[in-house]
Amino acid sequence: MLPTTQSPTPAVPHPEGVSNDDFRAAMSRLAAGVVLVTAHDPDDGPRGEDVGMTATSFMSVSLDPPLVLVSLRDGSRMDDLLAEQPVWGVSILSEGQRHVAGRFAMKGRVSDRLLFADIPCARGEVSGAPLVDGSLATLECRTEQRVAAGDHTLVIGRVLKVGFPGGEGNPLTYFRGRYRHLS
Repeated sequence: MLPTTQSPTPAVPHPEGVSNDDFRAAMSRLAAGVVLVTAHDPDDGPRGEDVGMTATSFMSVSLDPPLVLVSLRDGSRMDDLLAEQPVWGVSILSEGQRHVAGRFAMKGRVSDRLLFADIPCARGEVSGAPLVDGSLATLECRTEQRVAAGDHTLVIGRVLKVGFPGGEGNPLTYFRGRYRHLS
C-alpha cells in the first residue's frame, strides 16, 4: 500500500473571496520602508521601561499639520502602551540597521529592556522615547487619533520634532518577506 500524502490545506476565503494567504502574498509585493516605533512606559517599574516595535506599515498622512500613521496589531504591547501614552518616537532605519529591525520584530519576547541594552540611542526631548543613533531620520509624535481597522489600530500622530542623526544613506526596505537593499 502506497503512503498517502496530504495536500496542503486550501486557503479559506473571506466572504469577499480573498483568502488571508492571497492577501498576504499580494501585499508582500509592495516594498515598504522599515521603522522602529518606540515609547517610554513611565509606569513600568521605578524608572519605567522603553518599548520598541518594528513596523513596515508607516506613512506620512498630511503636511499641514504634519501627521504620520502607524498600524499596530490589536493587543500588542505597543498598541496597549500608545492607548495610554500620548507621545512616542519613530526611527527611520538605514540599510545598515537590519539587526535592529530583526531584534524588535521577534514575537514572544520577554523584555524590551534587554533588546535596547546595546543599541545606541538618544532619549527624545519631547517624547522621552529612545531614538536610534544612525537612523536616517527620527520623529517624535503625539497621538491625535486612533482608528479601529480590522485586527489593527491605526494611530495617527502629529509630528512634534524631527531629527537627522544618520545623515544620508539608503533606507532599510522590506519586500517579499525579507529585508532588502536598494540598488
